[in-house]
Amino acid sequence: MMLIRGPGVYRPQADTRLLARAVAGAGIPASSHVLDVCTGTGALAIAAARLPVKAVTAVDISRTALASAWLNCRVRGIRPELVHGDFRSVLHGRTFDVIVSNPPYVPCPEDEKSTGAARCWNGGVDGRAPIDALCARVPDLLSVSGTFLMVHSTLCGVDETLDRLRTSGLKAATVARETIPFGPVMRDRASWLAARGLIRPRQTYEELVVIRADRPRK
Repeated sequence: MMLIRGPGVYRPQADTRLLARAVAGAGIPASSHVLDVCTGTGALAIAAARLPVKAVTAVDISRTALASAWLNCRVRGIRPELVHGDFRSVLHGRTFDVIVSNPPYVPCPEDEKSTGAARCWNGGVDGRAPIDALCARVPDLLSVSGTFLMVHSTLCGVDETLDRLRTSGLKAATVARETIPFGPVMRDRASWLAARGLIRPRQTYEELVVIRADRPRK
């Protein structure tokens, strides 16, 4: 899928495609209102809108990302609601039937600034800052029968994500996996990641996972 991408906006890659396939196979009801968190180019919002869903909302902290998402949706005849801001502090009082997200999750040194394009992938020293924020925020944003789908690397701690979601009362499981070679960012950080014990020396690949969390059926 060819997408317009402004400066500093994340280019959809293997993680986006893996999550899009999981969304397509999730059995989302036609009456669903879908929220795409950290939409970037709008790739996942577009994937959701192609399903028989009721509405799509996309949120991003970057105005350039939202402009890119608007253009990519517009040329495809898709009209999602676009919301500018940090998902931690916007959308209060609202709920959604399905939430999808490809958040920043790459571990980075504490002294590295997450500006420009790096903001799209830097997830803090353990890669979990946005992930943990999502795990805390999603239970308030999900409808009574809602579903949450998120992709991230196994370097960030899959069990911790599952535990956080389950502790909040959701039923959570890993529903998809894919092993991919390191891209440029991971190759540049390989020595630092190995020194922290996150990968083995000379490791050149990572495993991605899609985690799904649902409200328990009553």
